[in-house]
Amino acid sequence: MNDKINSVAVLGAGTMGAGIAALAADQGCKVLLLDINDEAASKGKNAMTADRNPLLKDLSKIENVKIGNFNDNFSDINQYDWICEVVVERLDIKRQIFENIEKYRKDGSVVSSNTSGIPLRDITENMSDRLLKDVCITHFFNPVKIMKLCEVIPGEKTLEVNLNKLKVFISDILGKGVVNAKDTVNFIGNRIGCYWMLKGLHEGKNAREEGISQEISDALMSRPMGLPPTGLYGLIDLIGLDVMYSVGKNLSINLPKDDDGLKYVNLPDEEQKLYDNGQLGRKTGGGFYRIQKLDNGDKLKEVYDLGSGDWREARKIDMEKDLNVILEDSNYGLYSWKVMGSTLMYAADLIPEIADDIVNVDRAMKWGFAWAKGPFEMIDELGPFKCIEKCKKLGSVPKMLQILENSGEKSFYTDDGKFMDISGTYKKISD
Repeated sequence: MNDKINSVAVLGAGTMGAGIAALAADQGCKVLLLDINDEAASKGKNAMTADRNPLLKDLSKIENVKIGNFNDNFSDINQYDWICEVVVERLDIKRQIFENIEKYRKDGSVVSSNTSGIPLRDITENMSDRLLKDVCITHFFNPVKIMKLCEVIPGEKTLEVNLNKLKVFISDILGKGVVNAKDTVNFIGNRIGCYWMLKGLHEGKNAREEGISQEISDALMSRPMGLPPTGLYGLIDLIGLDVMYSVGKNLSINLPKDDDGLKYVNLPDEEQKLYDNGQLGRKTGGGFYRIQKLDNGDKLKEVYDLGSGDWREARKIDMEKDLNVILEDSNYGLYSWKVMGSTLMYAADLIPEIADDIVNVDRAMKWGFAWAKGPFEMIDELGPFKCIEKCKKLGSVPKMLQILENSGEKSFYTDDGKFMDISGTYKKISD
């Protein structure tokens, strides 16, 4: 049994699969890239050396990549140390692929499913102990070449030695930031990030009635929060409203019955109409925003006003606020608390359910969603006891804030590199 990973078989040559294959090939690994047919596999390989935005940093490393199809070449996976399944997000198809993986793989190979939210226990239900001790979830974020995060989720029977072998490879060889997550719906990044997006959509109607347009919302939910400039509506345009619809359906089935997120799993009426009409975002030429080319060659950014149901010119908003707007007694403050503040409180109530500590949660949001600070770092900046006071007025205090209050300490992190554990004591942050 190899104690290191030197070769990778990637099953699925779409955007994500080709990206993972390119990462490994760039580092000199032997790579097998398979898909349903040779044409699909070739398309993935060609993307690695495309004229615009090639997936490979060193184009000569394409020589490390061999392609094939599931019918003729599946048995070739027995020559590879890590088998990474990256097929479509459908449980039945993933289970079928896993049955074939177990049939052909060699002893000691590590097997992972790259999924953004399907529980590992569902993928591997009733499968052999031989597979269960070698299997985990790897959740890379798109675009793989750029995004630092990879969430790694073990199963109940995954051997620590096999899990560590893969985590070392992903961090030390592929150069990604590994976050330790648990086998819960949407793991860490998407559990919190999708709550933020869906909650934001649901708060939108009241906000618009209070004079907070979509442009103002995006201005608040970007630089002041330390979030990317897309804001909330702009990010959903990038992701696609169809993806958010599917995420909501998955959450409605798999969230715990008492989870606050269950209130927001269905799209609001206005957004549901956009979905029904196929107005999904950038992929359809427009969603909440679109770019129009004028006759003189200029470009005009327009916003689909959810209140009026019409397109209009988007207004440029100069937002002179910072994170502390969340605690302001104003329209902007109330909206910011309901969207971002509630997301921070949601995150503070999910430990140890989704992760054992606050460090993995903060890293997931910084590395996967490009937040400047993680939820607990943001709470520290706001002042944890200001948040506790606000939560008490609203009815309940999240678990980690209760732990902090009971500890007698003042912050989740210390200046000398320690974080507050669920035991209420400080521990050293590890790399």
